Amino acid sequence: MGRYFGTDGFRGEANKTLTAEHAYKVGRFLGYYFGELKRRKGDDTPARIVIGKDTRRSSYMFEYTLIAGLVASGADAYMLHVTTTPSVAYVTRVDDFDCGIMISASHNPYYDNGIKLISNSGEKMDEKTISLVEDYLDGKLELFGEEIKEIPYALREKIGKTIDYASGRNRYIGYLISLGMYSFKGKNVGLDCANGCAWNIAKSVFEALGAKVTVINAQPNGFNVNKDAGSTHIEGLCRLVKEQGLDVGFAYDGDADRCLCVDENGEVVDGDKILYIYGRYMKERGKLLTNTVVTTIMSNLGLYKAFDEIGIEYAKTAVGDKYVYEYMQQHGCRIGGEQSGHIIFSKYATTGDGILTSLKVMEVIMAKKTTLSELAAPVKIYPQVVVNVKVSDKETVREDADVQEAVRQAEKVLGQDGRILVRESGTEPVIRIMVEAKDKKICEDLAGLVVKKIQEKGFTE
Repeated sequence: MGRYFGTDGFRGEANKTLTAEHAYKVGRFLGYYFGELKRRKGDDTPARIVIGKDTRRSSYMFEYTLIAGLVASGADAYMLHVTTTPSVAYVTRVDDFDCGIMISASHNPYYDNGIKLISNSGEKMDEKTISLVEDYLDGKLELFGEEIKEIPYALREKIGKTIDYASGRNRYIGYLISLGMYSFKGKNVGLDCANGCAWNIAKSVFEALGAKVTVINAQPNGFNVNKDAGSTHIEGLCRLVKEQGLDVGFAYDGDADRCLCVDENGEVVDGDKILYIYGRYMKERGKLLTNTVVTTIMSNLGLYKAFDEIGIEYAKTAVGDKYVYEYMQQHGCRIGGEQSGHIIFSKYATTGDGILTSLKVMEVIMAKKTTLSELAAPVKIYPQVVVNVKVSDKETVREDADVQEAVRQAEKVLGQDGRILVRESGTEPVIRIMVEAKDKKICEDLAGLVVKKIQEKGFTE
């Protein structure tokens, strides 16, 4: 874990944990660093860095301060405006930018925000570069073999400029539409855009492919992103699908890199079931290279049992789409993801993409001429309870002997019929306790046992 950047960027409460000064300094470093890398290769053109943001009020503040830092260091800043995280990754890669930046706190509440850095290949920024950014924030940067007290300002004609790059977002929309292998004509689709980045993109894509679309939570006001909406509050979409008799529904999170589905009966189809549905579809067509679907340790036992039934192998990584993608790259896998709805289709994208995921689920529905509930039916999900405990120090909790003993006691009770995982959140001061078993009451009791021990030791805030 980095000093400022976690598994999904530099995230925290706006102007408390993550300030405008932080953003300015990140911009200053990136503008200088990528420009200097070019100069050392004999290229005197400015660094080109593309920026997108979500719908939070504070995103405008961070956009402007990042840009101020970039141009002050001599970089040119290209603005995608409100757009999705995967669109920034796509544009960074295909338009040969030196770096991409997404301003978003994903599924967090509106008062949080974050800065995600994307490499020129459209992937999450490498740890070496992240570490250099953090060194600069800490005032102890050593770069190119020398200690740098302060990054030089660009002067005169070397000062960078800003460019409106809405055309890049439009090209991404065109790319998504081009991936539609079937017309969706005759299908009634519900979309929950979480009052976030998908609000002005998802509907356009589905309508272009012929679907009749009903949209909810597409009126962002700066304060309502994810509020009782989207993939973290999917009950509204469940009601919509059921009450209006829709064929399917898709819910995104604030920056639209996640997608969860709702079947025609109003039942949730989570990331595990999406992995099963599309993994099986790929295997049936001979497209599942390595015959492996990449999951995280949080995926449900029911998913693995369903994979066993049809002969699909699976890998388990640490939680975070970053780790899923790294494994996919290292082992040549074509699909992977998380229960939360981060699904990566490596042939088409370098990151989780909620709208792409919904298109791929629609593709299977159209190809198999069936319903989403039928496609998901073979996965019998084990009851699972996840408890989030806000703590003062995550590492202290994890290493505490009494907490570890409580976890061992739970494991003894579960035996081979379930499992318990206790892990640190990568983005919040939270310990997550996950218990899976055949009976929900057992899950709740055993999770409560560990929570009680954490509380007794005085680790909670």
